[in-house]
Amino acid sequence: MPESAKNPGNILLPIARGAIATALGNAFSADEDATWLQQQRACFVTLTQDRQLRGCIGTLHAHRTLLADIKANAQAAALRDPRFAPLTASELNHIEIEVSLLSPLQALYFSCEADALAQLQPGIDGVMFEFGRYRSTFLPQVWEQLPCAAAFIAELKQKAGLPPDFWAEEIRISRYTVRKFRENNGGMC
Repeated sequence: MPESAKNPGNILLPIARGAIATALGNAFSADEDATWLQQQRACFVTLTQDRQLRGCIGTLHAHRTLLADIKANAQAAALRDPRFAPLTASELNHIEIEVSLLSPLQALYFSCEADALAQLQPGIDGVMFEFGRYRSTFLPQVWEQLPCAAAFIAELKQKAGLPPDFWAEEIRISRYTVRKFRENNGGMC
């Protein structure tokens, strides 16, 4: 079995870094020949610098090839995350990249907020929150900072632009899992 099949991070991470480097005007080549990169998949690319978030952009629904999704999300996380100034070429060697491959979304069916909270799996579920035009998501990695389901959902509501105690019957919540790969941490984690 080829090494890239055992640990796709050995292919995904250099592609993400190469996309950012190219956008910053630096030459960087990465192996893009693996056939599984042509499958439609959704992913997030997260950048950290000194263990602090530096950018995170992704897609929740597969709508293009994994190769195209990684490149687009890596460049967007580096240059267009509205929470941060665009990454500079001098910062490129100081960031750590994480790629999260998402499973398809699974809608939750619940009668009230307590019922929704009881269905969540801390540390496992990524969560998408939707109410009308309000929408937000947290990757499963966010459970490390918010291990309580009630606090997790309250922060998710705030991220969407709603009060933390907001609730309405029309709220939709979906979950997903990820397979994540991180630089400087042995590849897959």
